[in-house]
Formats: sequence, C-alpha cells, structure tokens
Amino acid sequence: MLIQFDGLFWFAITLILLVFIQRFLHREIQAVLLIITRNPQLTIGLFSILFFPGVILHELSHFLMAKLLFVPIGNFSLVPQALKDGRLQLGYVETQQTDVARDSLIGAAPLFAGGLFVAYVAIYHLQLPLLWDALRNNQLDLFWSGITLLPQVKDFYVWLYLIFAVSSTMIPSTSDRHAWMTLGLVLAILLGISLFAGAGPWILTYLAPTLNNFLNSVAALFALSVVVHVVTILPFMLFHRLITRVTGVDVA
Repeated sequence: MLIQFDGLFWFAITLILLVFIQRFLHREIQAVLLIITRNPQLTIGLFSILFFPGVILHELSHFLMAKLLFVPIGNFSLVPQALKDGRLQLGYVETQQTDVARDSLIGAAPLFAGGLFVAYVAIYHLQLPLLWDALRNNQLDLFWSGITLLPQVKDFYVWLYLIFAVSSTMIPSTSDRHAWMTLGLVLAILLGISLFAGAGPWILTYLAPTLNNFLNSVAALFALSVVVHVVTILPFMLFHRLITRVTGVDVA
C-alpha cells in the first residue's frame, strides 16, 4: 500500500523543497541586486527582467485558462510592483470569481503550463530521460558521462535558463490558491462517500495507480527544477558574500 502511493510522498517532498529553495534564491538575487544598485526600483526592474519569460508564461496561462472556461477577464499587467506586505508582484491577471472548480483551475494554470514546458525541454532538447534510465539502472559511468556532455547540447544554456525562469515562477501565488482548500474539502468528502459506498477496491485497482504515476511524473519535474535552482543558487550565495565583504553592505 505504501509503495502504491509513493507518488504522493515524492510529490509533497519535491514541492516543499522547490518552494523553499525558490524563495531562498529569490531573496539572494534581490539582495545581490540591491547591494550593487543601491536602488530598490532598479532592483525590481532587473529582477523582473531576469524572470520575464516565466512571468509571461505564468500570466498567459491564467489568461488562456480563463478564456477556455468562459470566465470574464479584467486588467492584465506584466509590470512589477512592490506590495504593501513587502512581497514583489511581477504581474497579474484579474478574473471574475466564479465557482470553486473554475477558480481552482485558473489558479493552477501556471503549474500546468510551467510543468509542461519543463517536461518538453527536458525530454526533447536535453534528452534527460536517457540520463534517468542510466541512473535507475545503476550505470553510473554512463550517467556521469552524459552529465559532462550536457553543455555540448545545442543552445544548452538557453534551455537551462528557460527551465530556471519558468520553474521559478510556476508555483501559484497565494491569491491563485484561494479556492484550493474548498475544492480539497469537496474532493475529500466525495472520496469519503465513495469509500463508504464500497468503491474502495475499485479505486485502489483502477484510479490509484494512474494517480500515483501522475504524481511521480510531477515529482520528477519538481526534482529537476530543484536541481536547477541548487546549481543556480550557489554562485549567487558566493557572490553575495563576496560583495558584502568588499562593500561592507548587506541586506537583512
């Protein structure tokens, strides 16, 4: 039973890691830019430019999902602005609040779009499934050889940057998730009713394996995003400490 639902475990672990390291990386980048520029507005501008491809995909996915679900759309912006609570809003799409299902899908659209983009790059441009097969089959020499050859892939650094920018902005914001708790409660109630009605064996036989495979696939995308963030964060951490020592200025 535990093995059958390992996808949920890996999904939760990789999502938590991605959210944590994403926030840490964003703070490091903003600190470096602020120390260098000494200008909050310029820092916001440079930060938004760095993640602009991901911001476009994030907001465009909200827009397109709302259109597909026939939800009225208000203002649309890709101009960054600092919020009163100290957070940085890189863009937004105003949509009319409707039912829980449509609000949840619109809110989750960046995760769908970002995940599909990362999967497309990983599979068709970086050929990462071959590396995963080598690692899974304990062919470590072949795996490390493939890792060293990755930079020779055509436009490797462009694709790596796009994975970084998209995966770093695909997590739905707090406002995007406003309907998720209600939807989760509804689904939990429906699941409870199904189990009470005797549908447990059918769910375990037909629904659970498909759901588990899906969660494992999503967890693999999150894990790839975590690796890209880890590789990216190390230079920023070192540079942050270097310029702090040189300038004697740091950002709390």
